[in-house]
Amino acid sequence: MLRFTANLSLLFTEVPLQQRFQAAKDQGFEAVEIQFPYELSADVIRQELDKQQLKLVLFNVDADDLLQGGEGLAAAPEKKQRFEQAVTETVAYAKILKPDVINILPGRCFDTSLLGDYQQTFKENLHFALEAFSPLGIKTVFEAVNTVDMPGFIISSSEKMLALMAEINHPDLLMQYDIYHMLMMQEDPANFIQQYADKIGHIQFADCPGRHQPGTGNMDYMQIFSIIKASAYQGWTGAEYNPLDSTKASLDWLKKEY
Repeated sequence: MLRFTANLSLLFTEVPLQQRFQAAKDQGFEAVEIQFPYELSADVIRQELDKQQLKLVLFNVDADDLLQGGEGLAAAPEKKQRFEQAVTETVAYAKILKPDVINILPGRCFDTSLLGDYQQTFKENLHFALEAFSPLGIKTVFEAVNTVDMPGFIISSSEKMLALMAEINHPDLLMQYDIYHMLMMQEDPANFIQQYADKIGHIQFADCPGRHQPGTGNMDYMQIFSIIKASAYQGWTGAEYNPLDSTKASLDWLKKEY
């Protein structure tokens, strides 16, 4: 199945977040995702979604300082209480916005001697999130991020995602598979999606290198989109890239037939 969402944290940034819903609808999107929606109230987002007849597919639990170079929230042992508070905030948003999936960014560990503690904390936090989101009918996903852009990220490969899923073994835990990050780690997304589509709760993409729109790097996006379409994957595919120019000018890939 191939259905596209616009990631409103990276696309349509020419206008404030509240105006991006209409901008996405005007370009033909039927669904959107937001990395961190918390600058707007859930009620305001709900109003925009209803006004534009859009579905919000995904958003993330707060990740603290991760995008500013820090370790994030979900694996740091000393931040466990703060993570649980963030999940509580996410639940309040989820009850109003009703996403399909909620993503948890594992985060970084800068002291390798503490990696085991960070990995254990992340597992415990995943269990806490699953107990919070599953009763709402929402899948929990987590994401591997490349260690070129984010050194120290505790989950950086498909293999590590599969291993963690097998260890936790919960029906509502799936992978968020980011094609850009896995290409940066020299993996083969096409082959992985064919093999493990049933374990993926959400897919995101950007071309590689550069993290711009399809056609600006080495990603064979027409092949990958065709494979997603033909696979057993049932979720949405999120455009999560930094447009080289305006967002509208970056959408040639969307006009093609797959």
